[in-house]
Amino acid sequence: MLLDLTDEQARAATHPPQAGPLLIVAGAGTGKTTTLASRLAWLVQQGADPQRVLLITFSRRAAAEMAHRAGRLLQEALNMPAASPVPRLAWCGTFHSVGARLLREHAEVLGLAPGFSVLDRSDAEDLMAMTRQRLGLAAAGQTGDSGTRFPLAGTCAAILSRAINTRQPLAELLHSAYPWCASQQAALERLFEAYAQAKREQQSLDFDDLLLAWWHLLRLPAAAAALQARFDHVLVDEVQDINQLQSDILLALKPGGLGFTAVGDDAQSIYAFRGASVRHILDLPQRFSPPARVLTLQQNHRATQPLLDASNAVIALAAERFDKRLWSLRKAAPRPRLVACDDEAAQARGVADAVLAERETGLALKRQAVLFRTGAHSLALELELSRRNIPFVKYGGLRFMEAAHVKDLVAVLRWADNPAQQLAALRVARLVPGLGPASVQRLLDHTRQGGALADFAPPAAARAGWAALCVLMHMLRTAPPAWPAELQWVIDWYRPHCERLHADARVRLGELAQLAQLAAAQPARERFVTELALDPPAAAGDEAGVPLRDEDYLVLSTIHSAKGQEWNAVHVLNVVDGCMPADMATGQAAEIEEERRLLYVAMTRARDALTLWVPLRFHVTQQRAYGDRHLHAPMSRFITPDVAALFDSAGATHDAMAEAVPPAALPAALPRRAEEFDLAAALSHPWT
Repeated sequence: MLLDLTDEQARAATHPPQAGPLLIVAGAGTGKTTTLASRLAWLVQQGADPQRVLLITFSRRAAAEMAHRAGRLLQEALNMPAASPVPRLAWCGTFHSVGARLLREHAEVLGLAPGFSVLDRSDAEDLMAMTRQRLGLAAAGQTGDSGTRFPLAGTCAAILSRAINTRQPLAELLHSAYPWCASQQAALERLFEAYAQAKREQQSLDFDDLLLAWWHLLRLPAAAAALQARFDHVLVDEVQDINQLQSDILLALKPGGLGFTAVGDDAQSIYAFRGASVRHILDLPQRFSPPARVLTLQQNHRATQPLLDASNAVIALAAERFDKRLWSLRKAAPRPRLVACDDEAAQARGVADAVLAERETGLALKRQAVLFRTGAHSLALELELSRRNIPFVKYGGLRFMEAAHVKDLVAVLRWADNPAQQLAALRVARLVPGLGPASVQRLLDHTRQGGALADFAPPAAARAGWAALCVLMHMLRTAPPAWPAELQWVIDWYRPHCERLHADARVRLGELAQLAQLAAAQPARERFVTELALDPPAAAGDEAGVPLRDEDYLVLSTIHSAKGQEWNAVHVLNVVDGCMPADMATGQAAEIEEERRLLYVAMTRARDALTLWVPLRFHVTQQRAYGDRHLHAPMSRFITPDVAALFDSAGATHDAMAEAVPPAALPAALPRRAEEFDLAAALSHPWT
């Protein structure tokens, strides 16, 4: 099972659990997934019960990949037939999905109904907006506290989420991250209390509540003892991305560290905007007594040594880090390039030329990527690519759970599981023809007071539609569980409403049919609704449009979205101060250090070729009256002279341009002065 591992991977995979907690610092491209999966399989081979192993990742895709690899390794280690089903891990998922499952089991301890609803980000923001409106904080964007504009619902939700996940006092958080909202502290506290009360009344939890309630569960001695005894081993992937609340949960699950393994890379900690902090991995060993053992993975299986030398040099200047130096068996290779160009337009032309040149050598466009700090940095390039008919894909799209037909379907299921869920009730009631705003409000008041749906008297125009809804809800709430047939009941009920409301009903109903097929993978209705909220598909579809008449396309991506990916050739745009580091991230040393790590992540996505682009000036486009007004941009402070020496430099510098022109082609020197020309007279009479 361990034959294919390097020595450093094998040491990490076979660390004896009785020797204490383990932190594996896995550099970019060093095989952390293979190592963690091998460790899990090795633990089971040593006698660990797979049902008592908890594996936490930051995405469902990562969890599925980890579980699949570990299962295959277990199959091999236990000499199981290749045709037999791959062993499955009972507890493998994200923080939020694991938290939701544990809370379902222990809901009554916290005073929750086992059928509580999980609000997705959109629904949570809607409830925040409704609460903000009810408190009078939305009137003309004003509040009586200070007369200044009150933050919008989305900002309020972001502030509350950041406060919960970082465990910062609200006053401190507003001062450091939301200074324009600091004067609204008292009103925000009122809003957050009312928002929490609204969730309690509706027996609902948002994403942050799942973690907060889990943490509170671990503070109850009996519940904490039960959860600690439930898992013999806790393995955590991407530990550099945890926030304070997640860190506290992990420490409460394994306070002594026995059976605890974490994998991460401090050099790839780039999600502070989500509440993560590099301190959680840097300080992790010392949070146990005795301290956790630290093992490093340094052999990179992806990139060439010249590319790693440049990446190592960038991260070596970090103020604090785990000591490691990535190395590769791929020694002989071209050095990375540092290309200066006149402006963003020249950068766009240069990138387009470069990717086409690589394509002509046989490297497909989709094996090349252009990375950038923020989405706006690629606009000039997108125009150039479109002008030259170079196909490209930029990550993004309409989130699946924001599509109206999906939200309608999920609302019916949520309301069936949780009659107190007012947001779901509101959305479903609005679908019934003939139920106007006054009738809907009367229905909400009726259900809030515990009234049965059959006892509600709808307007005459809504009787037929209301009767059909009552039949559906009665079936969902009282019939024996029949998942996933229950979902088909809802789709059949929704079909006429979808056809009435949406011109593209056929497409939308097709998506719901696909959703019904996916539902069979979940054991029950509430599990399906919860998992769909926690990990929705990335985008909603549409009818096929004009086909992409090219067998290939270039990848454009923000650096944050590119983490975990790799390409043969990578171009990084705008490696200048103001873009990298971003001008909004230079207020504190910690922010600048994260920007350094962001550049490092971008550089380590490359396998064979890496180019950093440095536009020398940026034109001001927001103020047309200034015409050619522009700003000069210095090279990023992260590319020091010693770092730059590891690159091959090229581009529009004066020295390079002079060297590129043969001496014979230079014009003869102009005369010092044309005596017969009177400049003063010419300027005085420009019309002659």
